[in-house]
Amino acid sequence: MWSRFAPPVGMDRRHFLSHMAGASALLGSSLSLGHSLRVHADTLKKNHKSCILLWMGGGPSSMDIWDLKPGTDNGGPFKAISTSGDVQICEHMPLMAKQMHHMSIVRSMSTREADHNRGRYYMHTGYVPDANVDYPSYGSVIAHELASQRSELQIPPFVSIGGASEGPGFLGMSWAPLGVSSNGRIRNLEMKLENDRLTQRRIALELIENSFIAQNRGAVLEDHRKVQGKTFDLMTSSQMKAFDVDKEPEEAKERYGKNNFGQGCLLARRLVEAGVPFAEVDLGGWDNHQGIFRTLENDRLPVLDKAMSALVEDLSQRGLLEDTCIVWMGEFARTPRINADAGRDHWAKAWSVVVGGGAFAGGKAVGATNADGTEVVGEPYSSEDLMASVCHALGISLETTFTSKNGRPMKIANSGKVIKDLFG
Repeated sequence: MWSRFAPPVGMDRRHFLSHMAGASALLGSSLSLGHSLRVHADTLKKNHKSCILLWMGGGPSSMDIWDLKPGTDNGGPFKAISTSGDVQICEHMPLMAKQMHHMSIVRSMSTREADHNRGRYYMHTGYVPDANVDYPSYGSVIAHELASQRSELQIPPFVSIGGASEGPGFLGMSWAPLGVSSNGRIRNLEMKLENDRLTQRRIALELIENSFIAQNRGAVLEDHRKVQGKTFDLMTSSQMKAFDVDKEPEEAKERYGKNNFGQGCLLARRLVEAGVPFAEVDLGGWDNHQGIFRTLENDRLPVLDKAMSALVEDLSQRGLLEDTCIVWMGEFARTPRINADAGRDHWAKAWSVVVGGGAFAGGKAVGATNADGTEVVGEPYSSEDLMASVCHALGISLETTFTSKNGRPMKIANSGKVIKDLFG
């Protein structure tokens, strides 16, 4: 498990990665993380629960994608089309329309935070920012709860692709996300190695470190040696092949889209196949205060449609979707009212997220907004409720309680309630 590669207590992530980079240089290298990472699913245990978060940074206009209001003043120019499920979505998402029997839309999200940073934190953790407590993100919590089920996993249980995620909070750096680019490369860890040379240099390094440790120079040196050992194990693990998107057939790369988000979704599928519990893929560019309809039609929606549909289809065809939850969301949505610049502004009062896989039912819409999209009709749902529902869909007990660094008990998902209509 990744806990084998956790930084020692008191060593932050940047320090840890700098040691990894230094170790690779000293050990002499030849293993390229970006070009040597593919693993076959049949070599790992099957039926491992996982989650893929598709993060739409900037606040996507769910009213123009998943909950259209055609013919209204707020509705905009896009038409709604039928899908393979009992829902309609935007005409510029034709490929996802074919996969909606696997996915469901929660159209009654209502959250408090319409500021980018606060909304991002809230939707990633289920908590509003608090100066006294650093809360763990979805990814860290899910990795923490699921990694114990896969003792054979040697690579990180939480991988953030194409952009930074929120951190592990009080769970500690063992559960921090490993950031990689969409092609699977990790900055400062590009390595080439010849096995004999590597082994010889590792032995030499251990002799030097053991000599210093024998002089009773403190615990830091012992911690440093552990980090070097973990780095070596990580460098030489065959599971690192899961990161090598370049090994995928050209047809697969084309189907997902030859762009950062498309290749990131392809990488997420590979990581889930390798047993990684949580992968987050970043697609920014949704803060559309101006010219929103042109941007969505010509840029964001074609990229999203191609990659997301390929991911859902692949997971289904490979028998992985029943054990893999997919969550699509941003920090909030856009205003129903179209502004003077043909854009939409920040809106957290009534919006949509999309989920599927795992124990989630597909092909349905849960909740609703009123005719002009300004209010939730019926029961509103929060970030806490969404997080509780994802945990439930993955078989994680909602009775799980953590203890923060200041000794406060913290119930998983901030005691959110399961959105029952997403199940069964």
